Amino acid sequence: MALLDVKNVKKIYTTRFGKNQVEALKNVTFSVEEGEYVAIMGESGSGKTTLLNILAALDKPTQGKVYLKGSDLGGLREKEISAFRRENLGFVFQDFNLLDTFSLKDNIFLPLVLSGKKYQEMERRLATIAEKLGITMLLEKYPYEVSGGQKQRAAIARALITKPQLILADEPSGALDSKAADSLMHLFHTINMDGQTIVMVTHSVKAASSASRVLFIKDGEVFHQLYRGNMTNEEMYHKISATLTVLTTGGEIH
Repeated sequence: MALLDVKNVKKIYTTRFGKNQVEALKNVTFSVEEGEYVAIMGESGSGKTTLLNILAALDKPTQGKVYLKGSDLGGLREKEISAFRRENLGFVFQDFNLLDTFSLKDNIFLPLVLSGKKYQEMERRLATIAEKLGITMLLEKYPYEVSGGQKQRAAIARALITKPQLILADEPSGALDSKAADSLMHLFHTINMDGQTIVMVTHSVKAASSASRVLFIKDGEVFHQLYRGNMTNEEMYHKISATLTVLTTGGEIH
């Protein structure tokens, strides 16, 4: 069974005063297997962010279903959603979402504190993750004392520390310089090789090149899927670029 199942998802927004309806997602169907690394791409306004919000249980589809390991996200009651997110999902955002008044360590611990975990357990989990992400020496520092790349590593540690079923990443390299972005994508690849399932929304062809599959969204629908197979990152880069050209200009995908 797939880890994530998205079935015939439609999302319609009603504009202010109910005068117009906007169909952000039309009929989105796809699944993600355990251990997959999937990138979602498309032009601005294509529905990527709406889709990510639905996968994160931050929004509900107008029609259709989303299942995470068999659990219907739409069937969760309001008071269950926060706990479900904490226990099953890890989030990595473009702007890091770190609290400046907390050290990096306390930022990383936050979801475990909210879950009521004991301090010894939090320390034990953090030691392994911090070493893997190369931030052990930075844990007592505050977000304003470290670089963008280091902030994003702390944000990834916060996402991983709950041992989530799925990591959802929203433009994770968007606020980073090219060197830090390359380092981050290498990190995502390593985390995925360790068995972590990742779904990432990105505009970056280079970032998407590290994924095992790329979903292209156009006008609220899945337009095309590209599987890595035996392709190198460079070959993936060219394939993705060619697909995006067709996406924006029309024509056929070869």
